[in-house]
Amino acid sequence: MKSWWNPVEAQDWLATLSETPLDKLMSQAEIATISGHGTVVTYSRKVFIPLTKLCRDVCHYCTFAHRPSQLASPYLDLAEVLAIARAGEAAGCREALFTLGDQPETRYAVAREWLDARGYASTLDYVAAAAQVILRETSLLPHLNPGLMTAADFAALRPLSASMGLMLESTSDRLCEKGMPHYGSPDKQPAARLESIRLAGGAKVPFTTGLLIGIGETRLERVETLLAIRDLHAQYGHIQEVIIQNFCAKDATLMAMAAEPSLEDHLWTVAAARLILGPDMTIQAPPNLRNGALAQLIRAGVNDWGGVSPVTPDHVNPEAPWPHLEKLETETEEAGRHLRQRLAIGPAFARDVTVWGDPALQTSIRRAVETRGLVREVDWHPGKGDEAPELMPSLVTGRDPQIAIALGLVEQGEELSKAQIARLFIAEGRDFDAIRVFADELRQDRVGDTITHVVNRNINYTNICLYHCGFCAFSKGSTKKERGPAYDIDHAEIARRTVEAWERGATEVCLQGGIHPSYDGHTYRAIVQVVKAAVPNMHVHAFSPLEVHHGATTLGLSYEEYLGGLKSAGLATLPGTAAEILSDEIRAIICPDKLDTQQWLSVMRAAHKVGLKTTATIMFGHVETYAHWAEHLLCVRNLQNETGGFTEFVPLPFVHMEAPIWRKGGTRSGPSWREAVLMHAVARIALDGAIPNIQTSWVKLGPDGAAAMLQSGANDLGGTLMDESITRSAGGVNGQNFDVTAMRELAANLGRPLRERTTLYQMREAQMDYAD
Repeated sequence: MKSWWNPVEAQDWLATLSETPLDKLMSQAEIATISGHGTVVTYSRKVFIPLTKLCRDVCHYCTFAHRPSQLASPYLDLAEVLAIARAGEAAGCREALFTLGDQPETRYAVAREWLDARGYASTLDYVAAAAQVILRETSLLPHLNPGLMTAADFAALRPLSASMGLMLESTSDRLCEKGMPHYGSPDKQPAARLESIRLAGGAKVPFTTGLLIGIGETRLERVETLLAIRDLHAQYGHIQEVIIQNFCAKDATLMAMAAEPSLEDHLWTVAAARLILGPDMTIQAPPNLRNGALAQLIRAGVNDWGGVSPVTPDHVNPEAPWPHLEKLETETEEAGRHLRQRLAIGPAFARDVTVWGDPALQTSIRRAVETRGLVREVDWHPGKGDEAPELMPSLVTGRDPQIAIALGLVEQGEELSKAQIARLFIAEGRDFDAIRVFADELRQDRVGDTITHVVNRNINYTNICLYHCGFCAFSKGSTKKERGPAYDIDHAEIARRTVEAWERGATEVCLQGGIHPSYDGHTYRAIVQVVKAAVPNMHVHAFSPLEVHHGATTLGLSYEEYLGGLKSAGLATLPGTAAEILSDEIRAIICPDKLDTQQWLSVMRAAHKVGLKTTATIMFGHVETYAHWAEHLLCVRNLQNETGGFTEFVPLPFVHMEAPIWRKGGTRSGPSWREAVLMHAVARIALDGAIPNIQTSWVKLGPDGAAAMLQSGANDLGGTLMDESITRSAGGVNGQNFDVTAMRELAANLGRPLRERTTLYQMREAQMDYAD
């Protein structure tokens, strides 16, 4: 027999696990679980589709498999499949779990005849047809459990399923001997099952497997099974979760009188799985098979409840009804964890869907999830005008110790590492509350209670652009007509808008535009001169680093030389846009022809060196991860520590509706509400002591959303704008102008004063509200 594990290592693991008291083992497992998954426990809301209950195997504990005489039909027909799926969809399900017997047509003539009569070559061929119907007619994602498969089978079914699964159960050949539970079941041969799991890895299929404990195996054999799973995952990275399922004796089976594993034995195996498979592995235990013991399972290392259906029974364990989802949530929260919905594809695999999802499924997966890869909890999207959810304190007591440590370090004046910053973004419940409160306390300590704003006007002088940023719905080619015509405003119009802005009380004009093919470095200098000639006292806040880069390179000048010339012409500050995400692997996806991270930082460094202050931004919620957010914040902080030239940091949630890359299915649908709040709060925390001002974008978030951010670390409302084109082009509906009267009402509702500032954050005397 081939060993799929190191026998010496298996013995060592068993010795260590056996010598450790169960309570201590569970404590170690719980620490590892929280390290890998924080305080979240996931589940998938699903329908259970038993495509066929015929099976060529005769497992001695199974009541799922039936004889043909016990069934009205060998298979569910496609209409029945679709009816189950639609009922699930109506109940909020997102997964269609296909469970079926192994290759029944090789044992039962009635199965072979049924398939032949309908033109299907095999049960797997029919599985493909049923999955196609689900994908075509519903919003559910199939998860397939069709038994042993070849490499060709995995390749054929991958475009039709978000994930697949096969319970390994055990690597013990002994269980296949006469008198044992797998005797007479060819598909339960460990080598065959291990090979099928291996082939799934080669096919890049997110895969669910696991152990069935209490069917006669020893604890050593359980350890050996876990090591085999660990080693396959180490080779292919495809195991999305490992189920530790307890055997339940069933009437009318050969094992009806067999002893079931005790709760203690189950907890031991869950803890062993967590410690052997590591902090990042998802460990599942079916919640309907351990009623009343969910908190103990969580403590032992469980972080997922698997599929739970509000519509269909557990056809494998029909005697054990699913817990009501409200009860499941209550019990999970009582254990100090937060219940969160996932898709059929696990969160880590949904985050990396380009690798793990077939192209046919990637769009639907991306649009369903937030940055963690979990289902969006609230139907809120930046720019859509959705009502901001309430910021209600959590009743769940669980805390993530790593988050508490990070906040303590900042309180002591320490700077956080990339990993520590990224960890803050997974916050839920009490941790989320703690981050918000701490960020707002820092805001109060650093800048006080005053909410600031600037009266300004946007002048986007051209929407014609040489670049092809996937997120941008504003730019046009010179003849492109969709979403409005291309334009290039002349100098007279720029001057007119500048004068009009001054007359309406503006102290700043913000000038940005596309990279027009006829523009060079002289163009931008001339624009500055036009503004200053029209209104000499107007503050010129203009040109993203991309425009500066274009202007400098077209004239063959260094950034410093070029910016020095613009400053002499009247340029006062630079907006920190074009930053998007300061990570070249992300920029290669969303803006591949744009300036890279180091070029953006170099432009900003040069601006600061010649005495031009700038802002800094982040555009988040598309294809990046929390680690990229942390990397971006550190890039900004490090440059600020070097130059001191940033006046503010501005989180800009991705507005997806008209973004070309979203319309092609290439991004998520903007950040979730939780993420938008955390970005403002974590920015305040991560940049503490470096950048004093955190601005919130009423354009992206709406007034009520901006108000929430002002209670989560932000202190500035940005500009009144008067004309806002870029977010509006992306589908944003929050308007082009936010007048001072409305800002004052917002501030009053928060019990805080509102003050007008200059671009450089000098407070101005009270001004008359300008006319709308």
